[in-house]
Amino acid sequence: MPTVTISPSSGFCFGVVYAVEMAEAYLAEHPYLYCLGDIVHNDEEVRRLKEKGLRTITHADLPRLAGETVLIRAHGEPPETYELAMRHGIRLLDASCPVVLKLQNRLRDIDLPGVQIVLLGQLGHPEVIGLVGQLQHARLFVISSPEEIDALPLDPDKTTYLFSQTTKAPALFAAVAERLRERVPNAIIADTLCRQVSNREPHLKAFAQEQDVVLFVAGKKSSNGKSLFSICQAANPRSYYISSPEEIQWEWIEGAEKIGIAGATSTPHWLMEKVKAYIEAHFVGVV
Repeated sequence: MPTVTISPSSGFCFGVVYAVEMAEAYLAEHPYLYCLGDIVHNDEEVRRLKEKGLRTITHADLPRLAGETVLIRAHGEPPETYELAMRHGIRLLDASCPVVLKLQNRLRDIDLPGVQIVLLGQLGHPEVIGLVGQLQHARLFVISSPEEIDALPLDPDKTTYLFSQTTKAPALFAAVAERLRERVPNAIIADTLCRQVSNREPHLKAFAQEQDVVLFVAGKKSSNGKSLFSICQAANPRSYYISSPEEIQWEWIEGAEKIGIAGATSTPHWLMEKVKAYIEAHFVGVV
């Protein structure tokens, strides 16, 4: 039977832990709680909390929830969300990640005419939506790769900043910064990456290299999951992305003596434990 090990550098980041604990504490005393969007990009965890009474809603639902309580998840929200909640008498439980809130504050501080901001991030991602919503006056460009810098209509004489969605990879951010400085030498590079997330990369790489096979557990919508999985795959080509134990194809692990299980910052530890138990049960003929 192979050895199955869970990466000690995987699982919820402190921002997600804070949001989940806040939801569970409220639900321990109330029959239900509304959450604005999936509390975390992991369907298994969303399903677990739904059974406890967590109800996922969209922004379009807010006007009909007067007098209710709504959780703001770790990704943060734009100012319009708070204004809408106030107009409708909605009580907010704000679980915005402190790292995200700090970045939002920095953006508001430099939101001036004549300033141009390049933001490395995924368009449509809830954190990015919240960040973009902080700006009214500065000119903003959202990009996802260094190559996109070349096509931006940047004015080299204007005050220029580079920021990043907090969960992006340090290597990608460094490449974008280098490309931006080629166009705007005096650009101000503001490293806003979450170190609890980015510091996982070297540990994850070393872990993947030690295994014969790596099963990376994350939600299909997890931006951080896709980023960290690419680190695993580069370190160990026998790395596979799954969202639940049932997605495992047993031929992946044929002949493997060491099987590693890793996950994203949105992957609950209980789910990685479930994958571990599923694999071990397979080898004793239970699955």
